[in-house]
Amino acid sequence: MKLKNTITTAIVMSAFIVALAGCQKEAGPAEKAGKTVDNATEKAGQQIEKAGDNIQDAAKGNKK
Repeated sequence: MKLKNTITTAIVMSAFIVALAGCQKEAGPAEKAGKTVDNATEKAGQQIEKAGDNIQDAAKGNKK
């Protein structure tokens, strides 16, 4: 009886996993645009930090 319950549980869990995998959709145009904006914002932030570091170095008299 215990083996039957274990097998049934395994089959049900496998069905749930397969069903969840089937629900994945590809990114739509809005999500792709959002990711592009996020990447651009991240790069701009990095450049601003780099510029700030350069300004601080210049103020201290250190040149790169």
